[in-house]
Amino acid sequence: MNAYTRGCTAALALLASWTVGSSPALAQAQKYPSHPVTIIVPFGAGGSADVYARVLAQRLGQETGQSFVVENRPGAGAVIGTQYVAKAAPDGYTLLMMSNTQTVNETLLKKRPYDLMQDFTAVAPVNEAPLVLVVRAGLPIKSVRELVAQARQAPGKLNYASSGTGTPYHMAGELFKSMAGVNIAHIPYKSSGGARTDVLGGQVDMMFDAVSTMTELIQTKKVLAVATTGTQRSNVLPDIPTMAEAGVPGYTATIWLGLLAPKGTPPDVVNYLNERISRIVEQPDIRSVWAQSGVTPMKMTPAQFTDFLKQDIEKWGAIVKSANITVD
Repeated sequence: MNAYTRGCTAALALLASWTVGSSPALAQAQKYPSHPVTIIVPFGAGGSADVYARVLAQRLGQETGQSFVVENRPGAGAVIGTQYVAKAAPDGYTLLMMSNTQTVNETLLKKRPYDLMQDFTAVAPVNEAPLVLVVRAGLPIKSVRELVAQARQAPGKLNYASSGTGTPYHMAGELFKSMAGVNIAHIPYKSSGGARTDVLGGQVDMMFDAVSTMTELIQTKKVLAVATTGTQRSNVLPDIPTMAEAGVPGYTATIWLGLLAPKGTPPDVVNYLNERISRIVEQPDIRSVWAQSGVTPMKMTPAQFTDFLKQDIEKWGAIVKSANITVD
């Protein structure tokens, strides 16, 4: 059982330990929610967005005395589920669990059937986690500075794997190339598992991957970690420098999750959800379990989260354009 699996198992165990309580006084005092709320996850079951959506739904049920139900609608790079919520009634009863996949898609997908900033209302962020840059065993590189030096000596010779074009892992690699001024070939795979297998097998030189997934492989020296991608060192890999510390100042690339509602959702409903989500992510048991996977809670007002989304769209849009990234 790897670190990622243990982290998700711990999260689900915590989820199972909670008993959905009723809050009659709160339910009577609030007009919302008066019936079950659906959280759409535009990704497959079992992934991080799905796991954390279910944790959030369970605790929101406790907070409100009403059921919050998670429904997976994956496909088309998260477009199917996202479009579904964009067309839902703006009443707070259909919500979207989103990630930076959607902010990248704003520039990457020219024909998407929605506009993130026009068709949605920002509710609240949930959490974020850094990635880790690992290189294959046997590659004569021990640090980011050595990696940059070798890449500049032989442009295009080194390569990195990702779980597919436009994914956070791919975009982390392209951001690194842009900020470090290097040419490293991108090898896209259909999944992180396939990319990881070929890095472990020595067919590909390196990849950016989730800290929780790579921790055990790093500890057993099957790969070498050279940097993490957050603003601070990961509590799971405290001996590994951040990318900024390792030689690329200003570099950050995390995977984060947040909740959106259809545009036009009443402000009082948005604020009601934001206040409860902000309280939930700070609860000690939540923080403790998430920390096991290197995950950090995020707290922002709806207005702050709106600004955060705009900045993230601009950040990744610039990389998509400068790297000329396209999808079929």
